Amino acid sequence: MAKNAMYSLTYGLFVLTAQKDGKHNGCIINTAGQVTTDPNQITIAVNKANYTHDLVMETKKFTVSIISQQASFELFKRFGFQTGREVDKFDGFDGWKEALNGTRYITEGTNAYISAWVTQAIDLGTHTLFIASVTDSQGLNDVPSTTYEYYLENIKPKPQAVGVTEEGKVIWRCRICGYEYEGDPIPDDFICPICKHPASDFERVEA
Repeated sequence: MAKNAMYSLTYGLFVLTAQKDGKHNGCIINTAGQVTTDPNQITIAVNKANYTHDLVMETKKFTVSIISQQASFELFKRFGFQTGREVDKFDGFDGWKEALNGTRYITEGTNAYISAWVTQAIDLGTHTLFIASVTDSQGLNDVPSTTYEYYLENIKPKPQAVGVTEEGKVIWRCRICGYEYEGDPIPDDFICPICKHPASDFERVEA
């Protein structure tokens, strides 16, 4: 089986937000979509390592903000490159408003939001697939949505091709967030400490 075929699938990018007892958090996800219109239902897939996953699992409610092509890399760094278990991701960030379900939707670098109530949670191993009924939604502007390909080509800074470190160690770079692993080969069971993607999403850096 050729794993590179999977990279031809198209993905959007979203900020998933949830809250419990006044503690708000959010993370970047790339799997969200409408599955039925009547009733109006969506699905999201969330890595179990994310703190937002736990909040959704406990409260059964969330909001997905759809990232637009006007988003800056800072939005991805804030919600994707740090954990809500250690920091308040909303600290010093004013680009949000409160949705009707008590969660926050992102107004900076997004074009719409969808709030939903979880009706089913399916265990997928590393992830949970949440099936949810839409409770509120709103378009914010007409800026096109960001695909993962657009993010890589136009938003994510282009890293320098390092190849090897000064100590001669080979560098592997995560295709998702840019985290770099030093050593060769990269272990098959390695998990990116930033975005939680597996070793198969790392590529060897060529100088």
